[in-house]
Amino acid sequence: MDLFATALPALADAWALILQPVVLGYLVLGVVMGLAVGVFPGLGGIAGLSLLLPFMFGMEPVLGLALMIGMVAVVPTSDTFASVLMGIPGSSASQATVLDGFPLAKKGQAARALSAAFTSSLFGGLVGAAFLTVFIVVARPLVLAFGLPEMLMISILGLSMVAVLAGRVALKGLAAAGLGMLIGTIGEADAGGSLRMATYDIPYLTDGLKLVIVGLGIFAVPEIVSLLRQDRSIAKDAKLGAGWGEGVKDWVANKWLSIRCSLIGVVVGVIPGLGGSVVDWIAYGHAVQTTKDKSNFGKGEIRGVIGPESSNNAKEGGGLVPTLLFGIPGSGSMAIFIGAIALLGSGDIEVGPNMLRDNLDITYSIVWLLALANVVGTILCIAASGGIAKLTTIRFTYLAPFLFMLISFAAFQSGQNFEDILALFAIGLIGIFLRRFDWSRPAFLIGFVLSNPVEKFSNQAFQIASFRFRSSFEEGISYIFSPIVIVLLIVTVVSVVLGIRQAKTIMAEGDVKSGSKRAPIVFLLVILAYVVTALINANMIPDYNMTDKIVPLVIGGITLTALLILLVQMILRPEGDTIFADKEMAGEDADAPYGLWGTLAWFAGLIAATYVLGFILALAGFLVTFLRVRAQAPWPKTLILTACGIALMCVMAGALNRDFPPGLLQGVTDLPWPLN
Repeated sequence: MDLFATALPALADAWALILQPVVLGYLVLGVVMGLAVGVFPGLGGIAGLSLLLPFMFGMEPVLGLALMIGMVAVVPTSDTFASVLMGIPGSSASQATVLDGFPLAKKGQAARALSAAFTSSLFGGLVGAAFLTVFIVVARPLVLAFGLPEMLMISILGLSMVAVLAGRVALKGLAAAGLGMLIGTIGEADAGGSLRMATYDIPYLTDGLKLVIVGLGIFAVPEIVSLLRQDRSIAKDAKLGAGWGEGVKDWVANKWLSIRCSLIGVVVGVIPGLGGSVVDWIAYGHAVQTTKDKSNFGKGEIRGVIGPESSNNAKEGGGLVPTLLFGIPGSGSMAIFIGAIALLGSGDIEVGPNMLRDNLDITYSIVWLLALANVVGTILCIAASGGIAKLTTIRFTYLAPFLFMLISFAAFQSGQNFEDILALFAIGLIGIFLRRFDWSRPAFLIGFVLSNPVEKFSNQAFQIASFRFRSSFEEGISYIFSPIVIVLLIVTVVSVVLGIRQAKTIMAEGDVKSGSKRAPIVFLLVILAYVVTALINANMIPDYNMTDKIVPLVIGGITLTALLILLVQMILRPEGDTIFADKEMAGEDADAPYGLWGTLAWFAGLIAATYVLGFILALAGFLVTFLRVRAQAPWPKTLILTACGIALMCVMAGALNRDFPPGLLQGVTDLPWPLN
């Protein structure tokens, strides 16, 4: 059947399906549920769709699709609230938004940042839907053209953003990315199953660290601790600043940036397995590279919000291309989406080529439900942004305990292990010191995110290339250096060259003053010790498992070289040099009335109490103690806020069918839910 000949009638049928009042009602319900899930950091679309799965069995297909698409489309929009207002990445697709969105909130311009983000998200979502409409039939050759070398080059292109985000000392950015990649290799290797920096005596580490934990630890914990030490509201002047109209004007002034980043989102979204973990960093790097005055990035540059937010919604449209055309999930949420479609109706809808042939009207319904969901979601977010932005004017001492509560719950959901919370604390410590000494946290996170794709694609591509080289040299070369690889290689080289030239004007952690030599050198030596240990560990892997050891050895060697050069520079340079940046020497952290370790002790206390009593009992004691002692709240307010916090946790856990971290107490006695 000629799909082009049936495209227009199928579009008409699709609109007839989705414009039914009951379908629009389910779409709005899905959007509202997506907003509720997206506001809470660390949950994201996977948790939301998992919540819907039990209700999909036997549901009318178009109604179930409306409900799911409503949720999928709006999560990348609503997760912006946490990124902008609290400095906590709402999901992996909103990590780059933190870099400039949160500083804008600190300046009292939260409403402006949110509205610019939502407008960009709306535009990106519509671009993604338009792309799907045009390419739903003709995208097959594009998707099939991306083999392992092409996907490896996309991953390397993502790593090239490290050059842009390295900061004033490029070697620090390189070392931070290397450290992130080495931490990303912890656990059982995919290829040969070798254990790296882990043993079977510690089962938790054999699976490696989860992105949710690393993202929350690197960005959320340091910002929560820093603001809590200062004992003030997030916005210094406690004003919301310009409203949503100003943010819309910002988007209009930067519409071409939004268009380019939306296209970046679509293209990267088409490639299975990359999606949200890469696209926002590439878009952010593009925003930096195309801005003349780069000095404001990291301190509240609105273009740093518009770029990534345009791309992360557009990638949802791109991600549906491999999902609908081939049944290949473009992300974790798309994998659940495929499973849910199989449950709809009588189960006769199957994603892939058959769907385009037999259910083209349903296919286009998905496309335009996605567009409508973006419109509805953006309208609701903009309507709520003024009120939600008022969170930045509340004294942070009242917000901090609930943020510790939320990130602990979110971290636990990644693996359902108590060790998840311990890992969050450990990565949080790394994040605190990276922030203190002006090491690029975005570079660290990019390294961690891309460690697995780089290793997987490079190993597989090397094996296939070796086989082809045995056949003929020309065949091997043509496999490795395809036209797409050459184009991506050129783009990557240009990105690195421009990034290195521009990095000195980028302040990854804001304007950090310099201090004495001792503390920065001690921190560098600690990182150096870990890298040396990782190298020794990788070298101990048997040679017959070369695929498991080569990537850690190469990454570790490059990181070790960068660290040794940094150490020599620190020894030779005088105190006060940029290389000795230390937030404890001047600025907010130095003037904070509360110390670092005393503030961290509160979070450590919650974790210790959870280990003994279980999460809910520990949380009740933590909230009461914190609000009475640290916030000095009166008893009535303390008890009301504590009850609200416990109720919120119970509602979330019940709705998502999730457990709470158990303690020793739960092992020796039988308690009713939620205490069990």
